[in-house]
Amino acid sequence: MGTSNYPNGFPGGLTVQDIPVLNVHGGNVFWVDSGAGSDGNKGSFIQPFATIDYAIGKCTASNGDIIMVKPGHTETVSAASGIDLDVVGVSIVGLGRGADRPAVNLTATTSTVTIAAASCSVQNILFTGGIDAVVTAIVVSAADCALVDCELRDVTGQMVSGVTTTAAADRFYCDGHIHRGAAAAGGANAFEIVGGDGIVIKNFWIDGNFSVAAIENVTTAATNISIYGDRQCFARTRNAADVIITCVATSTGNIGPNINARLQDNAANVTEAFVGADIQFFQPINICNLDGEVAMQTNITASTDA
Repeated sequence: MGTSNYPNGFPGGLTVQDIPVLNVHGGNVFWVDSGAGSDGNKGSFIQPFATIDYAIGKCTASNGDIIMVKPGHTETVSAASGIDLDVVGVSIVGLGRGADRPAVNLTATTSTVTIAAASCSVQNILFTGGIDAVVTAIVVSAADCALVDCELRDVTGQMVSGVTTTAAADRFYCDGHIHRGAAAAGGANAFEIVGGDGIVIKNFWIDGNFSVAAIENVTTAATNISIYGDRQCFARTRNAADVIITCVATSTGNIGPNINARLQDNAANVTEAFVGADIQFFQPINICNLDGEVAMQTNITASTDA
């Protein structure tokens, strides 16, 4: 077969039948497929690696490397940092939709996927809890990292926390996240935010029996946090605690607009569903607390024209 070179490259990228040709990308591109791969392979499309963590180890820091994970890939995480994204600037991209998405199953209570290096991202991966009481599924401990269009799903028992960020996770960005928690008790939160500056969580769909809150800022105040939707967001708690978002009293930032909340019952005042003494709230924030009823907007004290 002959080959040809376009002398000046393709400044706008190259696609074939609407699929990007990734070898025009400046960084390395590695492929992963548990069904047909081996960690002794080259990591190419034809000879993919078998595991995501092995592929991470082949990446070069700050090189813009991409790990493409093929549809149907499955991987088990049985230890803390079983997948450790510890190389700066690496992007992991899962291919496929629905049941064809790559899946990572956590099988020990201490199992974690760790994003420990700055400027890393994970997109379109399904994470499942394969054992009861996984302490936290994903830990983000570096700045400028992102989760995009990922899903966490309880399968056996409940994850205690879905995503935990440390105080080092400045400018963490999460878009299009889904958390499908179990209806039974056992979970504390979908997000546990510990400090951090400029964190953004938007366009989420969250459902679970959260003993604390669907989204919890705990221990350390966050600065300039933003939790909102540029489309409609949904958050439900199946716990009588009836808290959707709670922030440390001195945390600053914005909550809303476009958040729709479903409480377990109407025993608690709807004001308690969103907590943040130094937070600014933006309508619409809609709350429904009983079957067969239409939502009302939060009754947090409204601003006035002094």
